[in-house]
Amino acid sequence: MLSAIRLATAAVVVAVASLSTVAAEPFGTWRTGDGQARIRVDRCATKLCGTIVWLKEPIDSATGRPQVDDKNPDRSKQRRPIIGLRIFAMNAAADGTWSGTIYNADDGKNYRATIREASPSQLTVRGCAGIFCGDDAWTRVDAGKR
Repeated sequence: MLSAIRLATAAVVVAVASLSTVAAEPFGTWRTGDGQARIRVDRCATKLCGTIVWLKEPIDSATGRPQVDDKNPDRSKQRRPIIGLRIFAMNAAADGTWSGTIYNADDGKNYRATIREASPSQLTVRGCAGIFCGDDAWTRVDAGKR
């Protein structure tokens, strides 16, 4: 009987400890550091997903049409509209961040990335190409789903 109580107590301790390491879910709409886009962050299945929902310049000045994913190396994707484009689907990491890859429509490349909620109003998005990494601070533009 005593071992069953110890086992149950251990299970509760493990469950509580694991709750503290679950990544925050920064749902809502975020403005990129350069202010050129807004990204809607929401859950998609078990991942954290980001979709472009607004562009500062939604119309391509060269064509007079909505911006498309023309830098994508996959020719079949080059006509996709930028608005509505999912740029990441990341997994929760044990350290409270989200990790995976992020797509940069400016150059058509995917980069290793992590997302961390620095505060309720700011996300730190870190992208890496090889050993070179850079951070971008995204600012919340709506209340999101908390």
